Amino acid sequence: MRKLFILILLQALIYPKVFGQIGGEATYDFLNLTNSARMAALGGNQVALGDSLDLNVSFNNPSLLRPQMKNLLALNYVDYFAGINYGYATYSFGTPLPGNFAVGMQYINYGSFIEALPNGQQTGATFNAAEYALNIIWSNEFKWGKIKKERALPDSTSTNALDSVVVQGKKRLTYGINLKPILSSFESYQSIGLAADLGVSYISGNSNTVVALVAKNIGSQITTYYDGASREPIPFDLQFGVSKKLLHAPIRFAATVQHLQKWNLAKPVEDNSGTTTVYKEDPFTKKFMRHMVLGVELLPSPNFTIRAGYNYQIRQELRLDAKMSTVGFSWGFGVRISRFQFSYGSARYHLAGSTNLLSVAINLNKGFR
Repeated sequence: MRKLFILILLQALIYPKVFGQIGGEATYDFLNLTNSARMAALGGNQVALGDSLDLNVSFNNPSLLRPQMKNLLALNYVDYFAGINYGYATYSFGTPLPGNFAVGMQYINYGSFIEALPNGQQTGATFNAAEYALNIIWSNEFKWGKIKKERALPDSTSTNALDSVVVQGKKRLTYGINLKPILSSFESYQSIGLAADLGVSYISGNSNTVVALVAKNIGSQITTYYDGASREPIPFDLQFGVSKKLLHAPIRFAATVQHLQKWNLAKPVEDNSGTTTVYKEDPFTKKFMRHMVLGVELLPSPNFTIRAGYNYQIRQELRLDAKMSTVGFSWGFGVRISRFQFSYGSARYHLAGSTNLLSVAINLNKGFR
């Protein structure tokens, strides 16, 4: 009973649930953490980024795993709040089998805790808490159409007449799956689960337009934390996204709609301004915006990128009415040097501070330039 109390208290500390939020309704919530600096800078989640050199995008949408990502290695680390840290590492490799393959490991370490009795007396012992998810990703694609050259509208910023010629490749419909065995360990309590992400994407011939649909975290617990416990749900999420890179400007816009399976993401707010207590719901526009994650990338050169994002749901859940500041906004940048790519992302989740994410990607192909 004492250890169960510690477990419940730990979960309450890690996933605080305040009035107006939807958190705390499922176990294995760490599956929804932002995995890379680029995603953090673009609002926390984008499922329609067709960048063939960013292996991290396959974490958010397995159908974005591309043949060009073979022999890419990506490492991500986050120094989170209150001594918590988490990360994600992934590698894409080739096999004789059809399709593209990658394997990754996602983890979160909650740190070391001092054991105490229900009356608060410390025993002198300590215990740890951590969760892990193995990612086994596979994707394939179907192509159609012809490769052709089209003459685009003149670009006023171009000094080369050839820049007005756009090469249109074949259109692609890609599909993929991410199989995720899960281990969750809190002190002596452990749970094993199995989840899967399913994704499908449309990529235009010039790769400037990507449209994607993703069903995340389909699955359940296999074993519970203690005997006799009921199986808890895991955080299923249905997402739709689109991105568009402008033809004659170095800008890419991205938007993802989350939680399509649940329209109302906020609980009614209590209003005591009158003689009676009234519970008010958000209007339609606010309900819709709670689903939106917006991001933009400025691409001044192939080796440098500036990013920014906005997450309305985070801003509403973690704001303080006295001072909202930049809660819900995020920014970052990426630098590519030879076979290395470095990214930094900063997301403002609360006035208490920002979360900083670092990502390093390495191209292990021979002769890469």
